[in-house]
Amino acid sequence: MPGTSKGIQLTRPGTGHLTIIAALLAMIGPFSIDAYLPSFPDIETEFQISRAMLSQSLAVYLLAFAVSTLFWGPMADRFGRRLVILISMALYTLGSVACALADSASTFMLLRIVQGLAASGGFIAGRAMIRDAHDAEGARHAMSQVMLLFALAPAVAPVLGGWLHDQFGWRSVFWFLGAFGSLLVLMGFFITETLAHENRRSIHPASVVRVYISAILHPRFPALVFCLSVSFAGLFLYIAGAPAVIYSILGLESSDFGWLFIPIVGGLMLGATISGRLAHRWPAKRTISTGVLVMVLATALNFVAVNVADAGIIAVIGPLVLYVIGLAVMMPAITVLALDCLPSHRGTAASMQGFLQMVTNAVVASIMVPMLGVSWLHFVYGQACFLLLAAGIWYWLQRSPT
Repeated sequence: MPGTSKGIQLTRPGTGHLTIIAALLAMIGPFSIDAYLPSFPDIETEFQISRAMLSQSLAVYLLAFAVSTLFWGPMADRFGRRLVILISMALYTLGSVACALADSASTFMLLRIVQGLAASGGFIAGRAMIRDAHDAEGARHAMSQVMLLFALAPAVAPVLGGWLHDQFGWRSVFWFLGAFGSLLVLMGFFITETLAHENRRSIHPASVVRVYISAILHPRFPALVFCLSVSFAGLFLYIAGAPAVIYSILGLESSDFGWLFIPIVGGLMLGATISGRLAHRWPAKRTISTGVLVMVLATALNFVAVNVADAGIIAVIGPLVLYVIGLAVMMPAITVLALDCLPSHRGTAASMQGFLQMVTNAVVASIMVPMLGVSWLHFVYGQACFLLLAAGIWYWLQRSPT
């Protein structure tokens, strides 16, 4: 409810800049994951490691991201969103610069963990900040705008990373990430705190544990978060497996990652735009159901394409774009529904969301992608498994009492 507390203005007007900042904070993830994918062959050669081993640098980043969300959420509920952004982005900057200076595979892996530990702070604080500043419908609309801006990152990251790699070598990618982190630190000084002092929560371990237990035992929260996580995993399978998709399935070069990521971004932006327009017209459940149905259609088209067509950009990427549109339609609505399950602990709720999503992504990067290898059919089966699980969870949520 709008009001003022100890100099903190919690009015909805004038919060547009928070959407931009939250989107930039969310972009840290795609930049940290996608920007160095075109550099995989050179990093493997320099450190004398296999593709499977280098893929673990994705997994350790994601696992570190996931675990640290459980720390940053309570911190954001106790000390405010702004301080968490400043500390986490400063640490991220240091980790990125250190990655650029790494002289061995083991050091590089360790520093990727540092990046993951830090990146989640801004991500969590940004989500909580958006929900603080808006009512439920406004938050859905703002979250759609965040996704619309955030969607640029998966397209820009690999293209920019490929250009930096070709011009200056793979280390320049991590120098860029350090500069991006520095920019977010600077922006953090201009953020108005959105968490009122009377709404700040204890960070005592017993209190934090009680909140996490209440979240786990909540009748709907875990199912909503897991539904979102496995839905996103159907897309992340192709993101983490981008080297296999680009180099092996499509037979393209390091400068061609845009053929995968630019259509994905177009789908995300279109879906986010649709979701934003529906925010004030449709209830959240109808929006989510529509998104799930679009993803089901995309998966069916995927099976048709893999059985009747040769592996090409249209056949491989086309159904994926439709899947992404459905995902982007449902994500803002299901995110807000989950946050509203714990209205007094939105930082903690965002932590649980981030934790499960990143653990799922880590499993995809470390287990699923190596297991699927370079087979287009296996990628299609993998995406279908994730979607069937998500659709089943949503069907159960629809039939269970509110």
